Amino acid sequence: MSPTAPARRLRLGMPRRVFSQVLLMQVAIAAGVAVLATGLFLAPLSKQLDHEAMRRALAIAQTTAQDPHIAEGVQTTPPTRNGPVQKEAERIRKATHAEYIVVLNRRKIRWSHPTPSEIGRPVSTDPSDALAGKEVMEIDKGTLGRSARGKVPLYDADHRIIGAVSVGIAYDSVRARLISAIPGLFAYAGGALAVGALAAWLISRRVQRQTRDLAFSDISALLAEREAMLHGIREGVVALDRSGRIRLLNDEARRLLGIGDEAVGKSLDEALGEGRTADVLAGRVTGTDLLTVRGQRVLVANRMPTDDGAAVATLRDRTELEQLGRELDSTRGLIDALRAQDHEHANRMHTLLGLLELEMYDDAVEFVGEVVGDHRATAEQVTEKIQDPLLAALLVGKATVAAERAVALWVSERTRLPDRLIDPRGLVTVVGNLVDNALDAVAGTPHARVEVELRTEGRTVVLRVRDTGPGIPQDQQELIFTEGWSTKKPPAHGKRGLGLSLVRRLAERQGGSATVSAADGGGAEFTIVLPEALPEPEPEPVLTGSVEAGATPPARISTAAEEEAR
Repeated sequence: MSPTAPARRLRLGMPRRVFSQVLLMQVAIAAGVAVLATGLFLAPLSKQLDHEAMRRALAIAQTTAQDPHIAEGVQTTPPTRNGPVQKEAERIRKATHAEYIVVLNRRKIRWSHPTPSEIGRPVSTDPSDALAGKEVMEIDKGTLGRSARGKVPLYDADHRIIGAVSVGIAYDSVRARLISAIPGLFAYAGGALAVGALAAWLISRRVQRQTRDLAFSDISALLAEREAMLHGIREGVVALDRSGRIRLLNDEARRLLGIGDEAVGKSLDEALGEGRTADVLAGRVTGTDLLTVRGQRVLVANRMPTDDGAAVATLRDRTELEQLGRELDSTRGLIDALRAQDHEHANRMHTLLGLLELEMYDDAVEFVGEVVGDHRATAEQVTEKIQDPLLAALLVGKATVAAERAVALWVSERTRLPDRLIDPRGLVTVVGNLVDNALDAVAGTPHARVEVELRTEGRTVVLRVRDTGPGIPQDQQELIFTEGWSTKKPPAHGKRGLGLSLVRRLAERQGGSATVSAADGGGAEFTIVLPEALPEPEPEPVLTGSVEAGATPPARISTAAEEEAR
């Protein structure tokens, strides 16, 4: 390796992948738990074995002290290697497998000992407690090493303390028992560790599948990128869990749907209310680029299921596009009306030119008078019944389009509409949609006719549009008001199936209704009821004085009901 090349260092540390990290951590936890459990088991086991050894030493000492030959020998014989006390003590020691049995008098002189040379010498540990009448258990170190001891007082026949008996059990034997228990304990601990390692491996494999074998840093980066993306895009995103409850909403979805964070955790029906929007997002209506109306907004929704049974729905706002589309339709309608007028005007000019060339001047004057009168009569008839200029202009233009399409557009004799609507633009949208649908329905049929009726009942406006078309089947009379449903081919700028839905929503927003039924003589009849479409009437001024002679009283405007009665 060249001196300029960077030196490679061996870096030891946690692996990057989640699978390896989780496996190592869980194996370490399982090993730590096994070691801790083993330690917690061995600590009381050692103490328990020590206690059992001391209790056994004390029991041997008590048995030895109760032997009458021991007490009698201490009182009647000197401490010798072959004395009766030494023989009896050795017999008991061998029978009980004790390390030693030492019998001593009150002057702490040994009468027995496993090592005969120690007989007749004072003991190395203090027997004061036993000589004072107390029983002692302890682990101590004496001439024979570390041992578990039991000391009891030695009584004579008159129950006087004449000495003590000390019994010891070698500590190595206790340790041997403890060590002999460790292999079995380690076997259990090893088995538990193996089971824990297997469980850790299985869990890690599941985590690996769910995390796509990514590193924790990659997951953290993905979450940060997801948050930035969700809140940065201009499309609404709604994430649903497998039970259909809302799990996530981005800012655009909150704006489009008109809901907030309180909707998280709720079902779509609870958060949005029952309707097409909830049905589309929940997958109860299938398809792509599904249209739905939420409040004043026209939305395009798509739903994509995920592998775990959940789903992600996206929403796009098409309100402005639909408005542009409707404006385009209006422009096309105006162009059709102008083209129809141009065609009609050209025919009339050709007729007038022919009359002039034939020098039929009187007929030409009469023809011009009739044409101007007819056009004026049509406009006057509409404006006389409909005093709102927007609606009057709309119906005059629609009449021209209808004439071009060989359809008779009538305004009912019962029509009376004053010029004081609260929302004339909304009513223009309703009338325009219904008249266009009616013209499309009767196109190409014999004796095609569309009749429009607009009248008031107090502050309520009632609109009826009848046609002589094929009508609406009974089973489809509610379906036609659903967003996206249409029998027509979609126009170039978008999809159909929104006009009647918007008509109903506009009526319902004002507390009214939109219905369809069969018209008399065939065809369809749409009825729109708009309560409180007119403002409250202003109170009439009260005249405090009499009308002077020659003065003209204030004019009284006739109501629509009176006009109709006339």
